[in-house]
Amino acid sequence: MLFTPTPGWLDHHRAPSRPAFALPPGTVDAHSHVFGPGDVFPYAPERKYTPTDAGRDELFALRDHLGVSRQVVVQATCHGADNRAMVDAVRAAGHRARGIATVRRDVTDAELAALHDAGVRGVRFNFLKRLVDAAPLDDTREIARRIAGLGWHAVVYFEADTLDEIEGVLGGLPVPLVVDHMGRPDVTRDVEGTEFSRFLRFVDRHDVWVKVSCPERLSVTGPRALDGERHAYTDVVPFARRVVSEFGDRVLWGTDWPHPNLTDHMPDDGLLVDHVPHVAPTADAQHRLLVDNPMRLYWPEEASS
Repeated sequence: MLFTPTPGWLDHHRAPSRPAFALPPGTVDAHSHVFGPGDVFPYAPERKYTPTDAGRDELFALRDHLGVSRQVVVQATCHGADNRAMVDAVRAAGHRARGIATVRRDVTDAELAALHDAGVRGVRFNFLKRLVDAAPLDDTREIARRIAGLGWHAVVYFEADTLDEIEGVLGGLPVPLVVDHMGRPDVTRDVEGTEFSRFLRFVDRHDVWVKVSCPERLSVTGPRALDGERHAYTDVVPFARRVVSEFGDRVLWGTDWPHPNLTDHMPDDGLLVDHVPHVAPTADAQHRLLVDNPMRLYWPEEASS
């Protein structure tokens, strides 16, 4: 093995269940990753974790198992700004995938154009210092200015208590914003409380898109089923449902496969699909979340036809 996984690393679920909820045709998994394989696409020297390999073939197998039609492959932090594994997966999926890259300030116009041709439609900015050394905010501004002409957007990952520090910069970026995992709210607090309401004001003020993804990262109650039903992560539901209710035309969903850096449990991806109708309880809300919205953002040429 070329790379040894971080001690205690939880491997992704090798036999996810078949969801009880049938995803509507055209469903987009708007947040997934690929890891390596490391002997083909080496992990970055500056990485803060080393995963087990989880390549494109496994991702595509999960896509088909769950009933997903298309997916967005987000650059994994363990690969740094080397986007080759992500691009390889997007190209192999054909028109069924788009990519989100990580780039540095010195990226060339030719490199950006090549990423666009490969199917990349955005750049991710990560503000979680435990995962990456956060880019200076001046770099964020400059990269956003560079990608605006390509029609790309910025995917931003931060925790709720850091919004005060970065809202001024994020709100001034010249590209659409997509926030990962609802800005990681503290789900032990009141869903109508100050912290989450402030996040929603940020979303409203800047026309932000929100991924109602990763309940397994936010939950305290965990994956325990309720009354024997396939209803887990119940403490996250009020937060996600509020986002879907208030911003139904700007919400996205994704699996986050292969679920990096979890320490408590590894989720069953079938159960994550069955989480969807609890946060989007009507057929109309489900279709917007799973099909209409991601198509408008990632495949606008088809969504408008």
